[in-house]
Amino acid sequence: MQTATLLARKGIGLASPNPLVGCVIAAPDGKVIAEGFHQYDWRDHAEIVALKSAGAKARGAKLYVNLEPCNHTGRTGPCTEAIIAAGIKCVVIGMRDPNPRVDGSGIQRLREAGIEVIVAKGEDLEAARRVNEHFSYWIRTGRPFVTLKSALTLDGQLALAKRRGSKDSWFTSAESRAEVHRMRHGSDALLTGIGTVLADNPLLNDRSGLPRRRRLLRVILDSRLRLSHKSRIVQSLDDDVLVFTAASLSSRNAKKMQHAGVEVINTKSVNGRINLRAVLEELGRREILSVLLEAGPSLNGAALAAKIVRKVVLFYAAKLAGGSTVPFTRDVKVALPLLRNINMRRFGPDFAIDAYTDADSQT
Repeated sequence: MQTATLLARKGIGLASPNPLVGCVIAAPDGKVIAEGFHQYDWRDHAEIVALKSAGAKARGAKLYVNLEPCNHTGRTGPCTEAIIAAGIKCVVIGMRDPNPRVDGSGIQRLREAGIEVIVAKGEDLEAARRVNEHFSYWIRTGRPFVTLKSALTLDGQLALAKRRGSKDSWFTSAESRAEVHRMRHGSDALLTGIGTVLADNPLLNDRSGLPRRRRLLRVILDSRLRLSHKSRIVQSLDDDVLVFTAASLSSRNAKKMQHAGVEVINTKSVNGRINLRAVLEELGRREILSVLLEAGPSLNGAALAAKIVRKVVLFYAAKLAGGSTVPFTRDVKVALPLLRNINMRRFGPDFAIDAYTDADSQT
């Protein structure tokens, strides 16, 4: 099952909007016969990839898969029927599929065919849930899973005081920055506010070098539509920039953005601020399963206050800002969510803390 979960992760950047699925077929003596993982453009699900590789050797074998096999016809036929036809004797499943079209029906069909089905517990179940937390949240709520990522100094600031003549705004290590690009690679969209764009003129793209099926969608919240057509984001666009605004789409800058190839959407605002839930609902309709929030203190605070953040990942550099330069959050009017399942990792001289929030019970 651990191998199946590792195989599933090979589909990161390639499987969305489908779940990440890996499959291992083993002989009765435990020897691995075949493996497979799912890529959206390959169409075949992980089970089918492994079964095709195993051929006649699959008869009487044991199949391990991190997600319940489908039992319906979509882009492909039911995996359950292929498993039954191949003569598999036992199927070990990491977790039930949260998709209402499956959710237990695959298990039931296999058992009706006389196949032994074992559903994982403990660490294997938790690992299966983690690998598909984005898909699970989206398929149940219609909204993407939001991870808030920030880089901070030890005294909790998002930036160091700028030195005269200095253009380098990085204060975290190369190892931390590489991890951030891996996080971007594992996300369908990156969300930021216009304040960050105006202050840093970032690219906010995926520079991991890893393959991906869809471009990382760069989403900007810009209530007054101040984005410049000369910004690096606009200059580097490739049908991958989406701006939400409360401004009129008939304005001069809106037309200029649209002419440059930026998609501009007029959306609801609350007290002058863009409605974050409305933004997520629109992204969910576009089959965006995961959003990485990289923003400044105002949007960080607004996102936490609106309870749209499911996970936080905070990178800490071994440096002190020595004053209140750019705080992590600003203008938070409600209690911040509690954090659970806290984990710490090292990245060179830096460390990162990741944790889940109690912001939304629909997980």
